[in-house]
Amino acid sequence: MSVGIGYDSHRFAAGRRLVLGGVEIEHSRGLDGHSDADVLTHAVIDALLGAAGSGDIGTLFPDDEETWRDADSIDLLRTVVGTVAGRIVNVDATLVCEEPRIGPYRAEMERNLGEVTSARVSVKATSNEGMGWIGRGEGIACMAVASVQSE
Repeated sequence: MSVGIGYDSHRFAAGRRLVLGGVEIEHSRGLDGHSDADVLTHAVIDALLGAAGSGDIGTLFPDDEETWRDADSIDLLRTVVGTVAGRIVNVDATLVCEEPRIGPYRAEMERNLGEVTSARVSVKATSNEGMGWIGRGEGIACMAVASVQSE
């Protein structure tokens, strides 16, 4: 069994759509990034790459390549899943944000990520209790853990 940890964070930006776990969420601001800035899916990708010993998202999908501009992160996840040797057993992720409320979207996020990984997926959310850049509502961070059973 291999385990990987992923982390990602993006600041909010006006004029962008907000996508988390492949779910477009109605919000006044989206997240800034080269791709769709899906912080949840990016953390999951890094966790899977870590479990596979295959580097990180920035190495595989560099943000200075136009190929990845506005890329759908669920498609990036599909690419990564295709490189993982073994069965993805589970993914556990925690979003850290003051807004938006994640509860109404959680089941769809888990379903999207679970369909791509063929694994049990748990998505949780917490606030930063008003502390730091997340607490000031400047962006969203996510931590994820993934376990992969070797073939």
